[in-house]
Amino acid sequence: MRSRFTQFTDDLGGVSRLSYQQKSLVERCLWLEYWLVQQENALATGGDFDVGKWVQAANSLQGILSKLGLVRVPKDINDLAEFLAQQ
Repeated sequence: MRSRFTQFTDDLGGVSRLSYQQKSLVERCLWLEYWLVQQENALATGGDFDVGKWVQAANSLQGILSKLGLVRVPKDINDLAEFLAQQ
């Protein structure tokens, strides 16, 4: 989950550029995504699957993603040495 949080926030320009509210939405998005995957695994293996709950969660995920944006935002980098130090 931490790795996915980092990947997600990197696509939004880096965690330092995000407001508290944006970070909170990222967390909700990741947990919804996790829950959806668990439900899809249950469907694939013949477990309990509630299509209504899945659709509601998928719609919620779409709403959060639309709030956060679907386009990658470049990170601000002050200089080459700082960039290399982060890598």
